[in-house]
Amino acid sequence: MDDLDRLTRRLGYQFKDPALLQLALSHRSVSRRRNNERLEFLGDSQLSLIISSEIFHRFPEAAEGQLTRMRAFLVRGQTLAEVARELGVGEYLILGGGELKSGGNRRDSILADALEALIGAIVIDGGEDACRDVVLKWFADRLEQISPQSVRKDAKTRLQEWLQARKHELPAYEVLSVTGQAPKQTFKVACSLPDLSRQFTASGASRRRAEQQAAEQALDWLEQSA
Repeated sequence: MDDLDRLTRRLGYQFKDPALLQLALSHRSVSRRRNNERLEFLGDSQLSLIISSEIFHRFPEAAEGQLTRMRAFLVRGQTLAEVARELGVGEYLILGGGELKSGGNRRDSILADALEALIGAIVIDGGEDACRDVVLKWFADRLEQISPQSVRKDAKTRLQEWLQARKHELPAYEVLSVTGQAPKQTFKVACSLPDLSRQFTASGASRRRAEQQAAEQALDWLEQSA
C-alpha cells in the first residue's frame, strides 16, 4: 500500500476506493474478467471530453479542423504513454508473467491504456469535476505549448492535399506483410503514387503508423523533386 500511496501523490489524487486504483493498473494478462479494459473505455471518452472542452475555450478563434488536430495530438497513444511515464505509472502496473518478462510496463500501448483506465477510475471515484482538475494538471505543460499553428495535419492528409492540388492521382496503400504475434506485430506497408510510378515502403507497430511513415517518405520525395 505504501507504493500505491506514492503513486497517488504523483497522480495528485487520493482514491476513496483503493480497489479502483488497483483495477485501473491491472492488465488483461492478469485476468480476462477483472482487468482495466472497462475503465479504459470510460477514461478514453472522459479524456476526449476534457481536452475538447479545454482547447475549445482556450482557442476561441481556432477552426474546427485545427481543434480536431490539437485534440488528436494531445490524446494520441504516444502522448498518453509520455504522460504515464512522467507519472511513473509503469512501475505500478499489474501484469501477467509473460507481459512482465517482455517489458510490458515500458510499452507505449499498455502505458496509454493504463492512463485512460486511471482517468476512468478517477471519474467513478471522485466525479467529473475532480477528474477534470487532475487531468488538466497532467496535461498543463502540453496545453501551454500547443497552438493551432503548432500541430500539422498528418502525413497522409498532407500527401493527399499535395497531390490533389497538382491534379495527380491519389495514393494507394497496401499491406505487404505482417510479422509477429499481436500485440507485438510489425506491419510493412507500401504507398504508391500511380501516375508518378513511385512506391515507398515503411514499417510500424500498426498499419496506421506504417502508412503515415510511408506517406511522409512520399512527401519528402515530392517536395525535393518539385
